[in-house]
Parts: sequence; structure tokens; C-alpha cells
Amino acid sequence: MTTNATGGSPPPRQTGGTDPTSGGGTGSPQDRPAPDARDSSEPGGLVPPPTAAPGPKPAGADAEPPTGAGPEPAGSGTEPTRSDAEPGGTDAEPGGTDPKPAGGGAEPAEGRAGGGKAEPGTAGAQAQPAGTAGATSAAATVQAGTTPDRAGKRRTWRDKFRRSGTGKDEAGQGREDGPAGDGEKQPEPAAEADPWTSFAPAPEPVPGRPGRAVRATGRFLVHEWTLAVLASLALAVGLTWPTLRYPLYTLPQDYWDPSLQAWQMAWSGHALRTNPGQLFQSNTFFPEPWSFAFSDMLLGYAPAGLLGTGPDAAVLRYNIMFVLAHAMATFGAYVLARQLGAGRIGSAVAGVSYTYAPWLLAQAGHLHIVSNGGIPLALAMLARGHGWSLRHGYRPERRRVGWAYAGWVVAAWQLSLGFGIGLVFAYVLALTLLVSAVVWFWRRRRVRRPFGRRLFVADLVGGLLFAAVGALLAVPYFKVAELHPNAERTLGDIGVYSPPASGFFTAPAESWIWGGLHEGARAALPWHPEMTLLPGFVLYALAAGGLFFSVWRLRHRLLMLAGVVVTMVLAMGTRFFDGTFTYAPLFEHLPGFNGLRTPGRMMLWTTLLLGLLAAGAVSAFARRVREISADRVPARPSPWLRAVTLLPLLLVLVEGLNDTPHPVVPEQPVAMRTVEGPLLVLPSGQNQDQPVMLWSTTRFQQVVNGGSGFTPKQLDDVRRVSAAFPDQTSVDYLRTLGVRNVVVLRDQIVGTPWEVTVDAPVEQLGITRQQVGNAVVFRL
Repeated sequence: MTTNATGGSPPPRQTGGTDPTSGGGTGSPQDRPAPDARDSSEPGGLVPPPTAAPGPKPAGADAEPPTGAGPEPAGSGTEPTRSDAEPGGTDAEPGGTDPKPAGGGAEPAEGRAGGGKAEPGTAGAQAQPAGTAGATSAAATVQAGTTPDRAGKRRTWRDKFRRSGTGKDEAGQGREDGPAGDGEKQPEPAAEADPWTSFAPAPEPVPGRPGRAVRATGRFLVHEWTLAVLASLALAVGLTWPTLRYPLYTLPQDYWDPSLQAWQMAWSGHALRTNPGQLFQSNTFFPEPWSFAFSDMLLGYAPAGLLGTGPDAAVLRYNIMFVLAHAMATFGAYVLARQLGAGRIGSAVAGVSYTYAPWLLAQAGHLHIVSNGGIPLALAMLARGHGWSLRHGYRPERRRVGWAYAGWVVAAWQLSLGFGIGLVFAYVLALTLLVSAVVWFWRRRRVRRPFGRRLFVADLVGGLLFAAVGALLAVPYFKVAELHPNAERTLGDIGVYSPPASGFFTAPAESWIWGGLHEGARAALPWHPEMTLLPGFVLYALAAGGLFFSVWRLRHRLLMLAGVVVTMVLAMGTRFFDGTFTYAPLFEHLPGFNGLRTPGRMMLWTTLLLGLLAAGAVSAFARRVREISADRVPARPSPWLRAVTLLPLLLVLVEGLNDTPHPVVPEQPVAMRTVEGPLLVLPSGQNQDQPVMLWSTTRFQQVVNGGSGFTPKQLDDVRRVSAAFPDQTSVDYLRTLGVRNVVVLRDQIVGTPWEVTVDAPVEQLGITRQQVGNAVVFRL
């Protein structure tokens, strides 16, 4: 009897199989494996048949298998059991008849998934000899945990969870799973599945295209910016009511300046549709050139002017844009506060206080002043593009070049609405660029290109676009200033509209809560429509609290306070020590400043800064409420704490309620729809001519009438000479100007000289007279 190849006792018996060398086996022919015996130690369960039938083999013999024989069962005495088959090992030799896996090595005797060692009750058990097919094979089957499949193969409970049909083993290589020589290959499981997955919940189904569209729509509808837009629109409709109650017939505050601005939007759309080259040569103030630049043009609303024609469409357009301007201002201030680092409620306070400050209620008739939402929105976009906020400073990883471009585009659009507030905005941006350039060059010594080359290019291109828009819009105004020297303002004119310090605590008559209470204070003001500059007592209180309790850093709070003081001083014009060291230097040296006659509109910047200070205080208060509620179960504020958090917003809303009148627009005379131009409508004056401009939107015929920030000398002469119309002097003068028709409105001449002369004989003057509706038309 020979000893084991290792020189010691036979290898230990493998659990779950029968060792041919143990138990005193004699190696009889019936103990040898059958040619088609299934081996449970292999995943395929097959052992290729030997090429020759060897004789009885003594137990523990170490005789080498014949050439081409299949792999020897583990523990047969040739070698100790190996955990992994290695290339070139004794498990399978190259050139043998045993099919070799594509992985480059023979399969080990043990199960692979277990880490290389055979475990009890697994497929790593050794093959059973054919002679023990009785109780031994049954016991081995139970012990190994295998069950025969349809092909007679034994599979363990682990094999049942394996993914089949891939035709690859665990290493990802192809594998034959049938008897040697039969040419049939069966797939091998790719990986062993975790049995606990049977108890896992079913995977969520992948939605189709409609489902994904519904989910994307839902996410869009509940996004913060979407909700902010919807809330801004709802507030605009409610807090400007009844603007949209009769939008075809009424205008907010009065029908003078709103009629002018309704005409401006209509004319810009008409010019773009018919002859863009004649945009600045409007149909009013005939025969004056560049007449469209006699006041702020609202050119940014020209796309809206492309829709509809006639006075009704112009009035409807004005009312819609009036409401949308309030919504945009609220949204812009909210977004700016959020970008700088304020919370949602604090940002809402900033947005509402900026849009519905009591002093702005007096500007309801000036759409170019109410349309200020592009200022905070552009600043928010630029700050977002540069990755900058008050609370977190400059964060390069948050830079977005696209937002920087968008900010410059919005800024240019805001400037196109008019220089009344756009000019100061332009100087604020220029000052910001100057400070940023200084910081950029200072940081270059430590950090190369701290803002990034792409962002620098975006600022360069955006700044050039903004400057180009400003320069192109300034050309007509320079032409007007050259042709009409009387249009230039003086410091004396500024003094007429400069408010005293009491104006900062006086509300206009349009304020629902303070209007009646401040009637006596308004009576003491020389020109109260431009001197009632109260931004809100609630806003004052919240901003004062923000100086001591805020989410902003102390230096930022101090800078905001300095901005509030500076803008208030500038808003006083020449009332603050005659403006010698404040408003006067700007008026005399900054281009365009001498065209601004109402310094009180600087309160727009005061209101914005006060709103940001208030947003810091409210945000800090809301954060403190969350900290207090963190120990609660559940950890959310109680309803009372939520109500206290919303109280500042509610107070600001109440203080912004309006009592603005909405008069009915005078009906368009029939003659304005039929009479050709050039024509003159009498009576003529600043307030009478602005509705005439609105009436001309049906045909846009040339009219001598017009109303603006100044009165051209020629129109002054026309009004003086035509006071005696019809007479020979006035007829000859109007013929010299090229006027062909004169329309006299009977319902407006009561108490004037025309009440008598309108029916006087005209045959000796060489003109004719015709009654058209409620108007008398004189054809020259």
C-alpha cells in the first residue's frame, strides 16, 4: 500500500461527498464513477468520461490518471484540495479531453461564489461514485442540498437563484455545460443572486414618456421660482385693483400721463410694423422732428405695441403692462434678496415693500417709474452669474456665465424703458464695474484670473451691449436738447421738485391706510405728488431692527445704512444745504443728470436698501424660530410661531394697499377716425393734448397736439395764435405749418372763446365747416 503524495495521512473527508480513499474502500469496479456520472461539485454537474477503463484502484493510491482523463476529484490523493485552480495545475492539463473554460484555467473543485472553499451543503461537494447510487447518493443529495432538474442535473439551492441564460461563468467567460463530445452547450449562471432579494419590495416601474412629462411638469409647478412668479402675479392683480376691473375704459390715477404712455407703446409697435426708420419721428407735435424723444419712450414695451390697434387696445395694453410691471418688480426684488442670502419670508418682505411702498402709489400714473423690476432682477442675475452673495461672498464654483449674459440683457432692457430711473441705474452699474475691476486687478497678484476669463468676456460683451443701447437711445435726446434749448433743466427747476425732510414721513393721497391721516402734512408741501416719499413705517421699523439682528454681516449692514443715507440726501435735491456738495455736482458734471427734474425718485434705491435690511432681520427671526422648534416633536414650528413669522409680511402688505382712482378715458371723437392729417384739435393744452395722442392711434395721422415733459416753442405759438380761431391770422399761420384740418370739440369749449366763434361765418376765410359727431371740422 502506498502512502499519500504529501507523505502524511489521507486528506480529510469533504463534507457533503464520499471520499473514495476513506472508509476502507477497496476500489472495486462498481466504486468507480460511471461514464455519465453527474458531479455535484461542478456547477454543470458533469464529469467527462475517461478515455480508458482503468482497473481497480487501491484506496489512497497516487497513480497518475491516464492521458486525456477528466479532472481528478478533490481529495483523491494526487494533491491536497486546492481552493483555486491555477493555470498549468493538475486540475486540467492543456491538450486534454476535458473542456477547458475560456477563462484560461480549470474549474476548481469547490464552489466559486463562496470565496474558493467548499462549504457544507453547497455545490462544492465531491462527485459520488456510480456504485453508491443507493442510500449513499440519496444521502449525498440531501446533504448537499441539491435537487435534480429536468436534465437530471443536481442543483443546489444557491443555483436556483443564479441568473441563467448568459452562457458565461462568474469571470464572464464562456463555458460548456453538457457532456463531453455531445456538441451541446448550456448556459452557465453569470452571478450568484442574493436570496434575500425575494423579500425586497418590487422595483419602482420606469415611467414612460407621458409619465416623465407629467413629473417634470409637477416639479416645475412646485419650484420656488414658479411659485414666486404666480404669487407676484396674484399680488399684482389684487394690490392694483380695480385696474383690471374695466381695463378697456379706465386708467389708473388719471387719464393724462397714462394716455401719453399708452400712445407711446402703440406708436412704437406701429413704427416697428410699418417703418422702423421713422421710429423717433412720431405722428404727434407736427411738424417737430424727433418728437418721440420728448419724454421717456417705454421702448422696451414695443413688442406689446404690435398687438391690437386703436384707443381701446392701447388702454387695455397699458393696464396689462401696469399690472405686469408690479409683478415683475415684486419678483425681481424677491429674487435679489434670495440670491444675496435671505430666507423666503424675508425675501417676500423685500419684494412687497419695494413694489408697494406708499410713496410709489403716487407714481401710478407714471408707468416708466413703476416699471422698475428690471433693476433688482438684473442685479440678481449678475450676482448669480458671478457666484456672489452677501452671506457667502464670492464662490468660484457657483459662477454661471449664462446668468451674467442674461443679467446684462435685462439691464439693457430696463434702460430702454426710459432714463427717468434708468440713468441712475446705469451709473450704479458703472460704479459696480469699477469696484469689481479694482478687486480683479488687486487679486491677480494672489490668484490668477479670480473671476475667470469667460466671465470677464461676458462682462465685457454685456457691458458693451448695455453701453451701446444707452448710447443709441441718448442720440435722439441730444438732438432734442440741441433743437429745443428750453428743454434743458436748471438747478432752479430741480428746486421746485426737491422735497423737504418731512416728505420721508408723509404718504400720498393714494395710500389707503395713511392717505387721509396725512392730508395736513401734504398741504404743507409745495408739490406733494413728487414730495410724499414715505416708504412705509413698517419698513422703517424692520430695517432698523435689521441693523442689530440680521443674517447679514455687520459690515454689510453698515454699507446698506450708508446707501440709505446717501440716497435720501440725493432725493432731497437742493433742499439739503442747497445741494452744493450732494446733488449739484452730479447735476453739473454727470452726463444726462441735468435732464432729471424730480430728485425724489432716488427713493427707489432707498426703498430697495431698506427692504434688504428688513429681509435680513425677518430671515434671522425665522431662523431663530426654526431653532426653537428643533426640540419639538415633530420638529416644526407651531401654528402660532408660523403666524408670528408671517406677521411682518402681512403688515407690509396692509401698508401697501391703495386708494388709487381709476377715471374713465374720454371717448374717441368720430372725427379722429375719419379726418386726415395734419390736423389740430382744439382746445389744446398739456392735459387736453395727451388724450388726443391716444385718439390718434386708430390711423396715426399727423397731429399738431402733444404733451410731454416740456412744451416746444412752436406748439406754444400754435396755442397762442389759435385762441382766436377761426380768423385770418390763425388760418394763415396754420396753413404755413401745413395743417389741413382743424377739429373743434364742442363738449370741451364751454366757457372758452371758441364757444362763440365755432359757429361764426367762415366763407370769407376760404375754409369750409362740417359737423362730424360732436366735433366741428374746419377744412383749410
